[in-house]
Amino acid sequence: MRRNRLGSSGPELSAIGFGAWEAGGGSEWGRSPPEEQVVEAILTGFESGIDWIDTAEVYGRGRSEELVARAIAGRRDQVMIATKVAPLPEGSGFEAAQVRSACEGSLRRLGTDHVDLYQLHWPDERGVPVEETWDAMAALVDDGLVRSVGVSNFDRPLIERCEAIRHVDSLQQEFSMLRLEDRDLIGWCGEQGTGVLSYGPLAYGLLTGAITSETRFDEGDFRGGEEEGGSLFARGNRERNLAHVEALRPIAQGLGITLAQLALAWNVAQPGVTAAIAGSRNPDHVRSNAAAGDIVLDESTLVELDAVLSRTAPG
Repeated sequence: MRRNRLGSSGPELSAIGFGAWEAGGGSEWGRSPPEEQVVEAILTGFESGIDWIDTAEVYGRGRSEELVARAIAGRRDQVMIATKVAPLPEGSGFEAAQVRSACEGSLRRLGTDHVDLYQLHWPDERGVPVEETWDAMAALVDDGLVRSVGVSNFDRPLIERCEAIRHVDSLQQEFSMLRLEDRDLIGWCGEQGTGVLSYGPLAYGLLTGAITSETRFDEGDFRGGEEEGGSLFARGNRERNLAHVEALRPIAQGLGITLAQLALAWNVAQPGVTAAIAGSRNPDHVRSNAAAGDIVLDESTLVELDAVLSRTAPG
């Protein structure tokens, strides 16, 4: 699989990464898959050319990290691990001592002596200055506990405040053909030498083509519980997004690839994007997603795709 450098000075990593959000239970996807199935899916990713995995302390209350540890046993030097600390009340907190304690907890659960990329999961809304938090992240690098540090769900002003202290190695942001709001931010990060890891590149299943207007989700699945507001699945939004997906289908068919592969290949072709995070509990889907890392879309196809995405789908 193609590999790209994370920002100006980070490691090289595969264009597609494995997202472990669903691992460990307690997720927002409804019923949790059996743990053995999760480990099998992760291992399938490694066998298919994926060389990094993204997890977090809040995924399954740490269980995701423990399952990642099982999957990487015996191959730690071949796999890059990215994990995250979250602010209170969901996570450990963003005060300096809390950040260090959270990192040490992740290291124990992951069974490793260092994390390759440690990230702030989302901005703190409880008043901890980002400067204090980012100082603590920089100290983790200085002390050898982590190799690179990044942020997630941050805007440009917050990133610039961090940059005044230490370079931000990466931004992890939601970005897909159906979620383009941060396109300019992502391009700016690329210009600044900050790598971008896109999450939600398949729009939580919409861009696989498997979801229709008749699809019903399991109880507890967040995709079935957001009928209003800005959700991709909210009333009205879901129909418009499905219309976009149908417009994309013949392009994928003409290229001889799946809709999901088209969406992933488009994603990593966007200015600023280093790699896309694609998680799945299905090993066959993992293999297919990994194969997208070798697909290079030509300029005419990218122009055609942008034309489709810029059109307003019928309501």
